[in-house]
Amino acid sequence: MFLKNLLRRLGPGVITGAADDDPSGIATYSQAGAQQGMGLLWTVVLTWPMMVAVQSVSGRIGRVTGHGLAANMLAVFPRQVATGLVALLFLANTINIGADLSAMGAAANLIGGGNRHLETAIFATVIVLAIVFIPYHRYVAVLRWLTFSLFAYVGVIFTVHIDWRAAATGALLPRFDLTGESYMLIVAVFGTTISPYLFFWQSSQEAEEVEDDPRAEPLIDRPERARGELRRIGWETMAGMAISNLVAFFVILTTAATLHANGQTDVQTSEQAAAALRPIAGDAAFLLFGLGIIGTGLLAVPVLAGSTAYAMGEVRGWPIGLEHKLGEARAFYAVIAVSILLGIAVEVSPLDPIKALVWSAVVNGVITVPILVAMMIVASNTKRMGQFTATRLQQALGWLTTAMMAVAAVVMFATM
Repeated sequence: MFLKNLLRRLGPGVITGAADDDPSGIATYSQAGAQQGMGLLWTVVLTWPMMVAVQSVSGRIGRVTGHGLAANMLAVFPRQVATGLVALLFLANTINIGADLSAMGAAANLIGGGNRHLETAIFATVIVLAIVFIPYHRYVAVLRWLTFSLFAYVGVIFTVHIDWRAAATGALLPRFDLTGESYMLIVAVFGTTISPYLFFWQSSQEAEEVEDDPRAEPLIDRPERARGELRRIGWETMAGMAISNLVAFFVILTTAATLHANGQTDVQTSEQAAAALRPIAGDAAFLLFGLGIIGTGLLAVPVLAGSTAYAMGEVRGWPIGLEHKLGEARAFYAVIAVSILLGIAVEVSPLDPIKALVWSAVVNGVITVPILVAMMIVASNTKRMGQFTATRLQQALGWLTTAMMAVAAVVMFATM
């Protein structure tokens, strides 16, 4: 009964946080731990309050206006600007989906053998069919269950020896090599942690819950409900982002304590990390890591494809929403299917999957900057948000996050 009640209370904020730890993210965190040891643990500590702020802002926009982020951008900026930002999202998400599907197929191949490309295609097919044919209220329940797959990475730390003093030092004191490769890795960690698709997804999910609940209305129309709803968004987002960053922390910690400590610093994908763990930490760590890749992929790929479809549908004026049947929102579901099909094309193309994993995170880190600027402007717009514009703390942390991402990207390009 407790677990059932808990699942009911897991809303968009928690699901969004869990979806942040996708297979390409796990690969990035694995690289950070293998290459830099515990020296980059501070990155996921630093980004937690910033993630809470920007994701709370995105959820606030959806609940207050009853529309997703892209629709609000279209109302505030010229159509060309909104369309350009959505195009950047589509590019980043397509690369990300391909990298995630590839990692899922490779993990399944490591665990059970078989044909990697066939297993990737099976995962993609299952995801598309689930999104199209399972009603939204049931599909969200599936996503809620999949959030528990993240605890596989929590379980891994109990299979290895951890130097907790070194971990505390790495979490509080930045330590890394002053090289272009290190800066790229930091941008990748920031990009895979503070990702644009999460902004669009959470705002659209809040808007969809307003649309699907006959008792709910946008807060700008029912201000008396604002206190409870905004408080819910706040605690949900804090919990979701805490789960996300805690898992990221454990992945860096595990790979630092095992791979880096044993001189295996050239681990660049999540499946390589899982395979490398086996002789060092045993079958339990290997299996948990591998199953975690598959579980997080099943959670993240629908969020990636869905965020693209919501954004494009809002800009184009299509009927959108996972509660709609296929015949009611054909273009919306077509974007989801095409996004995943293009992801498969990326997976089977000559593009190096290792580079795809790295660059999906780096691209996210770069395009986050203009999208954050647009989102913070929307959140401060009284014509759209009325009396429920972003709080002073949210604005301060949101703009600080934007500046941090911009500086990291500039330093990366300057040192490449």
